[in-house]
Amino acid sequence: MSTTGRKIVVGVDGTEPGREAARWAATVADQRGLGLLIVHALRAEQLSYGGGLAGPAPWFDVLAGEGERIIDEVVQQVRAVAPEVAVDTVMPADSPVPFLIDASKKATMVVVGGTGRGFFREMTIGSTASAVVAHAHCPVVVIRGRKETANYPQEGPVVVGVDGSPLSERAVEIAFEEASWRNTGLVAVHAWRDVTYDDAFGMARLVVQWESIEDEEKRLLAQRLAGWCEKYPDVEVRQVLVRDRPRHILLEWSAKAQLVVVGSRGHGGFTGQLLGSTSQALAHHAECPVLVVRAEKK
Repeated sequence: MSTTGRKIVVGVDGTEPGREAARWAATVADQRGLGLLIVHALRAEQLSYGGGLAGPAPWFDVLAGEGERIIDEVVQQVRAVAPEVAVDTVMPADSPVPFLIDASKKATMVVVGGTGRGFFREMTIGSTASAVVAHAHCPVVVIRGRKETANYPQEGPVVVGVDGSPLSERAVEIAFEEASWRNTGLVAVHAWRDVTYDDAFGMARLVVQWESIEDEEKRLLAQRLAGWCEKYPDVEVRQVLVRDRPRHILLEWSAKAQLVVVGSRGHGGFTGQLLGSTSQALAHHAECPVLVVRAEKK
């Protein structure tokens, strides 16, 4: 990811997950010489009477005042962890989703909290995070993490899911970059049983020679990593090959990783599908930040 003249964009909503996202983004921006754009949307459409009629002006003033308070608070927290980072702020009047997606066209990455207003913290990502992950033009980081962890980045390797798809190739590239930046190791996970005869017919062991498939999958994984290992000799790589669904093993690894990197879709996805089952599962349930790589839009 080229960093020249680019910023990390972070969405905040006044909740702790949003503040966590801002602190994480500020730390990364500081390490890489990037600027930071903090976005807090006022959601003024919620004040509408319907039929295009705006709500009373005093309520908008209250909303704007609260928005300024939230942004000031977040900026103070960002300054505490990254005092040298150039920070800009913006308060779109309505939903944050269109603004964040548009900003993603020029951003290095977009960072969002794992949950938001109106959602149970321990369950799933909020609607804003879900929409941005599905439609952004650049990589999106969903900040999830262990409760006891207050500072980012944290200990542990970078983990990447490898399946041989074009988006997986891009995910591998970004994962090597992230591991090199963080001076940590990389765990490349290739789970080669996402959809099998077991799923369809319950007859896998009768018709599949697992050993021959496993040998082929080992070769695939080694081939996908070879060039990047040469480009990043400082990154120690561990190859993990498992006969399981990728979301299962990647969720397990998220408990000891500092970042998991995945493509937004992989092999087996339906044409036009915005998010694959693996990226959805990680965005909802991972125990560390998740970086979802989006397809480049032309």
